[in-house]
Amino acid sequence: MTPMRELNWNIAEHKLIYAVFLPFLIVFLWGVFVTMRRWLLGRPDPRWDRLWERLVGVVAQAGVQFRILREAYAGVLHATLSWGFFVLLAATCLVLLQEYLGLPTLQGPFYLYFMSLVVDLFGVLALVGTGMALLRRWVLKPKRLVEPRGSDGYSVLLVLIFVILASGFVVEGLRIVATRDPWGAWSPGGWLFAQAFLGMPQEGLERLHRISWWGHAVAAFAFIAYLPFSRAMHILVAPLSIFFRSLEPLGRLPAGGGAGAEGPGASSLRQLTWKHLLDLDACTECGRCQAACPAWLSGAPLSPKGLVLDLRDHLRARLGHSNGGRAMVGDVITREVIWSCFTCGACHEMCPVYIEPVPKIVEMRRFLTSQGDVDATLQDTLTATSRYGNSLGQSPRARARWTQGLDVTIKDIRRERARYLWFVGDYASYDPAARDATRAAARVLHRAGVDFGILYDGESGSGNDARRVGEEGLFEMLVEKNLATMRGCEFDEIMTTDPHTYNTLKNEYPRFGATWPVVHYSEVLDRLVQPDGVRLTRKLSRRVTYHDPCYLGRYNGVFDAPRRVLRALGAELVEMPRNRRSSYCCGAGGGRIWMKEAAGIKERPAESRVREAAALDAVGTLVVACPKEMAMFRDAVKTTGLEDRLVIKDLAELVEEATTLEVSGHA
Repeated sequence: MTPMRELNWNIAEHKLIYAVFLPFLIVFLWGVFVTMRRWLLGRPDPRWDRLWERLVGVVAQAGVQFRILREAYAGVLHATLSWGFFVLLAATCLVLLQEYLGLPTLQGPFYLYFMSLVVDLFGVLALVGTGMALLRRWVLKPKRLVEPRGSDGYSVLLVLIFVILASGFVVEGLRIVATRDPWGAWSPGGWLFAQAFLGMPQEGLERLHRISWWGHAVAAFAFIAYLPFSRAMHILVAPLSIFFRSLEPLGRLPAGGGAGAEGPGASSLRQLTWKHLLDLDACTECGRCQAACPAWLSGAPLSPKGLVLDLRDHLRARLGHSNGGRAMVGDVITREVIWSCFTCGACHEMCPVYIEPVPKIVEMRRFLTSQGDVDATLQDTLTATSRYGNSLGQSPRARARWTQGLDVTIKDIRRERARYLWFVGDYASYDPAARDATRAAARVLHRAGVDFGILYDGESGSGNDARRVGEEGLFEMLVEKNLATMRGCEFDEIMTTDPHTYNTLKNEYPRFGATWPVVHYSEVLDRLVQPDGVRLTRKLSRRVTYHDPCYLGRYNGVFDAPRRVLRALGAELVEMPRNRRSSYCCGAGGGRIWMKEAAGIKERPAESRVREAAALDAVGTLVVACPKEMAMFRDAVKTTGLEDRLVIKDLAELVEEATTLEVSGHA
């Protein structure tokens, strides 16, 4: 006997389904139109390049959902629900193919194995996932789902989804019992529900089946119509957000949109791009960004989730003419929120649908900076940078003062060629907490036979932080000044010890014509400690932990080189719970190192980080690879009283401890 199922069994009036569906479809299409009209309020933003890469991203993140699955409970419930709905939708389309094209999708092995067994199993998974989601919202209640604002609207949607799924199994179970389907056991979900109707009279089975069939259809249609007006809109928009995600390096900020009527940057929705506005509807309100945000976790008023949802509500009210004349910058998003961001990129890394909060914040900072609405200490720093070419307000002639007293002579690359141009950076040159590490790096490089030179007083700040506080004009001035000097030098690669400098030289200078390769000194040290490099006279028998700088690790993917160096030195590396792409920010980025602490701060990010390091078993050394971290963490161990438990060491200082003057190779 050929396995099969009768199409539209017991529903003689099934053709009426299209008349019933029509008003729901109209409401759905109107909602989609209104949503897309909101996005078109924004500026143009070309996002149609590298189509294949974009499509692969949609399959990986919207289909397989790799990012969502990083978290076990939330990932499983979302994936099972999504996969289940996708398979059920595919099955519905296959039924239509049989009805209108005559393809035999409801008979034979395909019907038995896929349309019955596979589809039912995925339907059960979707039902289980919905139950897990309701349990999470009603019982477990993670703080990130309800802070800084509630997300109760999802409960209504989850209940509706549960009703749709359960009613579908009820319809199938009634059919299995009423038709005495010999293949019913191949539909495990429907068969399970069928057990509740055993012994019911045939007439009652058929009547209840018709009622359930129409009820299931109307519930599904209601969900479709409600979708564009509900928080579940992300079901439609999230794949678009993933498709149109930025394919630029995370550390490359988009150029400003140009001065509008209110000034540079963005003070209104129209000065954001259409992708920025699409992001607002793509948000799933999962709170992963918030759970990783160092500003929020330290007590600052910024929540990336809150910022996106506040902008979303403002956008909808703006087009609905119900916003009461509220300004985007100042009223909807306060200046305290805007200036709290460390631009560490954790929110970008954690978001499963690739929402981009940092460029939005920087656009608003550009506006505030143009209005002079900045922290007093930040204004002093920007003025000093403009006048002296460095953020510490020191004389350019003192930039290379750290070289004094060294037992080596460092080339002036403006006068003689070298393989590496060492772009030292402001903090590595001027800050007392960082200069010892800079000297150690110079000695190690020299003793290893590395051919390098520096720009001396010809170097200015790279402009990375100036750009992230919104001072685009100052950033471009620094770029032009540095490039004018560098183009007069002869070298093969640029090296720097500062991840912030590394990021902007690598990712943002090329837009101005720079073509040189850029490496971080940890990558050079990694080459040096290989067998054909420097001779290591002793192993560093100590337990250490390593902090991944945001601008080196998360922004640029340099994770392994520093770790290989530490292992080559003989150190036992113990990872902190938050490491690599999940590393916790030290609090220096985004110009925050130049500003006063935000009101309400419970504990600075650097203090939280040194406590995390000190909590590791028998670890006495926190290794850094950034001069700003050296300053931040050394101060943090003092304020936390951990000076007797934790020593802050730069990677180069540890390499120097384990090397001699004898060298067998070159980097």
